[in-house]
Amino acid sequence: MLRGLSIKNFALIEQLQVSFDAGLVTITGETGAGKSLLLGALGLLLGKRADLSSVKDNSQKCIIEGVFRIDKYNLISFFEEEELDYEDETIIRREILPSGKSRAFINDTPVTLQSLASLGVKLIDIHSQHQTLEVTTNDFQFEVLDALAGADREIKSYKRGLQLLKEKEKEVNLLIVNQETFTKEYEYNSFLFNELEEAKLKPGELEEIEERYERLNNIEEIQERLSSSISIVSSEEVGISDQLNTIKGNLSKIASYSGGLKEISDRIQSLYIELDDIQLSLVNELEKLEADPQQLEETGQRLQLLHHLQVKHNVSGIEELMVLKEELQEKVSKTESLSEDIEKLQNEITTIKVQLDELASTIHEKRNKALPILVEELESILKGLGMPNATFKASLELQESYFSNGKEVLEFLFSANKGGSFGLLKKVASGGELSRIMLAIKTILSRYANLPTIIFDEIDTGVSGEIAHKMADLMFSMSENLQVFSITHLPQIAAKGQSHYKVYKEDLNNTTITQLKLLNKEERIKEIAEMIGGKDISDSALTHAKALIQ
Repeated sequence: MLRGLSIKNFALIEQLQVSFDAGLVTITGETGAGKSLLLGALGLLLGKRADLSSVKDNSQKCIIEGVFRIDKYNLISFFEEEELDYEDETIIRREILPSGKSRAFINDTPVTLQSLASLGVKLIDIHSQHQTLEVTTNDFQFEVLDALAGADREIKSYKRGLQLLKEKEKEVNLLIVNQETFTKEYEYNSFLFNELEEAKLKPGELEEIEERYERLNNIEEIQERLSSSISIVSSEEVGISDQLNTIKGNLSKIASYSGGLKEISDRIQSLYIELDDIQLSLVNELEKLEADPQQLEETGQRLQLLHHLQVKHNVSGIEELMVLKEELQEKVSKTESLSEDIEKLQNEITTIKVQLDELASTIHEKRNKALPILVEELESILKGLGMPNATFKASLELQESYFSNGKEVLEFLFSANKGGSFGLLKKVASGGELSRIMLAIKTILSRYANLPTIIFDEIDTGVSGEIAHKMADLMFSMSENLQVFSITHLPQIAAKGQSHYKVYKEDLNNTTITQLKLLNKEERIKEIAEMIGGKDISDSALTHAKALIQ
């Protein structure tokens, strides 16, 4: 329950701090006094987005803080999941900075708006005037029915399963589209892959093949020039080898005469050894050469193939062709395995649907049991609210389709008069009737849902007299199980509150501000008398006000 509310620098509220008790709390005030500001401030505490325009003084920080007693509402698991410190008396704070940025805190720990909103829905249900129309929507009707049906566990499991089903269906549809695309390209990709596979590509092969081809293609010239070179080196008397040998002999005889000659002699010796080695190498190279027209042809064909593949695939090397081959192999393999993947996913989808069908059947059974109870309780409460002939006709029908909360269509029809025709709420119920139906629903929900606080913002619109008394009695009855706030213009409801607050405006230092005050008994009598007869309070209005309070 909401134990305290502190508001600073918000709209027309300069500074406000107020405490609340359990039971029925009524709030009154003239139109425009600022009752909506309280709801706006609470909305920020419950996770609504902040707006700098709602800050009174843009140079100062706006702070809204609520103190909630939560020890009876099984919220420890929420705090554990959100990694927050749990306190029986939890403090929620919202700040709007002059920059326009906002911050949120739960027990002094910074949190996201999503976390704040997740906790907020577990703490307060704010029913504003425009939300009365929610009662006409199918989603809201299911929400009420499910509160009575007690199928929370099954519905949560169903929703998780439905989400998984949608993901799997999206996945299989994407595979089917890909399969159609890949199948069209499959034969071409297979041909390209096989062509590269048959080429038996090796890294660095192109340079090796080009070298071999050049050698085989020019073998006669190579043989001729090698033979000529060997002849120059080894020819008797005029060959380089013989001449170098003569020089070597000459220098060896005079090397002992000086260090310089000795050095030159050694160098000549080294040249002679190196030349001898070169001669052997030339001979070896010549002996290895052998004309081989067949190998030349094969090498030429291989070189032509490699060049052709490079041009065909617009690449500059064997390595790029090998990368392309791997990519093509992956495409071909993927296409070949798509059918198996699709079949596997379709089997998974079938299994999920079986599980969803079982859950939907259980949910349907529980809802079917709860539906007549809901109708009976609604009609009973509405009789006490001046609608003795209000009748509902409700039915649930299982469908083949999977909806967000089950496989059923709920038909919820209403007739306000005896013998009247049934129709959809939004078409046949008046504004005053919708207000009473909503109050009746909230009354039923209060018995089944473990909600700490509910706030009614002028739910009494369109009613008066004895009906107002009945609505007040209902709210009072609800307040035995939870904290109930009622923002009202009806004296009958205001008088029923166990605590009564007044919202009003006053001018201070040439500034209009909104205040909230807890009324004592005398102030309550005067406030209710004004609600009955206006500013000029008559004795009869005072008497009536006292009677209402008593």
